[in-house]
Amino acid sequence: QVQLVESGGGLVQAGGSLRLSCAASGIIFSMYAMGWYRQAPGKQRELLAVIGSGGSTSTADPVKGRFTISRDNAKNTVSLQMNSLKPEDTAVYFCNARMGGTYYWGQGTQVIVSS
Repeated sequence: QVQLVESGGGLVQAGGSLRLSCAASGIIFSMYAMGWYRQAPGKQRELLAVIGSGGSTSTADPVKGRFTISRDNAKNTVSLQMNSLKPEDTAVYFCNARMGGTYYWGQGTQVIVSS
């Protein structure tokens, strides 16, 4: 079955960095667009960054210049490098795989940024 497993979350001070990873199995990874989303308490899930099957990327304005998405098709992983973290980046971060109308989600990893 399809599995997306996020890792790398944790507690970090404001201004620090974290690197999230998502390992995919059960899909032909190279054919899927991969994305990172987050959801803070009481807020809607928001899209942070997407990387297409061909490697093109798009990053949402709130995190542009601070977050970078990348993928390794040989390892079936997608990563999110997060720099200059702010307390408002505190959320559960989710990995997403999309091909056409088919979506898969990971379970999420918690990121807490202390001030």
